[in-house]
Amino acid sequence: MKLRKFSDYTIFFIVYAMIGWIYEVVLETFIYKWGFSNRGVLFGPWLPVYGFGAVVFILLWYRLIKEKKALHKIAMIPVIFVLTMLTATAIELLTSYLCEWIIGSWPWQTYADYKYNFEARIALSPSIRFGIGGVVFLYVIQPFLDKITAKLKDKTANITALIILLVLFVDLVYTVFFR
Repeated sequence: MKLRKFSDYTIFFIVYAMIGWIYEVVLETFIYKWGFSNRGVLFGPWLPVYGFGAVVFILLWYRLIKEKKALHKIAMIPVIFVLTMLTATAIELLTSYLCEWIIGSWPWQTYADYKYNFEARIALSPSIRFGIGGVVFLYVIQPFLDKITAKLKDKTANITALIILLVLFVDLVYTVFFR
């Protein structure tokens, strides 16, 4: 059972990492009109920080609304917004230091352009978007993913998770040693 839970979280991780990559590419290409670029630090179409952040949201905050009555869920929207905003901002700050240590920079140094920012590592505007995203993840996407993963047989979920981990490992090796 523990392996199955790990497999589910691995699937959640990659789905949210890919959603994060799509979000960043759309934002950069169509909203800011800077043109297309791979927004990730890895080669593939995923941003691990989004996957990690979403899994942290699930582990810490999803239980506050999962399987609760509708009125409770609605009342919790501002709380979930603040909790996910603060959590994502902390993860982003720590990730900026980790990226700087490993690869010498972090991809979102454009935060210096925002009026309210800290060392171009975190900024108010993206933090607010992360809070909104956290609400969308936990209220809309995660219940849908729960239903999908619940339908998977243990063997299917475990093999899927293994493939995801292998692909991410190969991407990490490629990025670190050959890119």
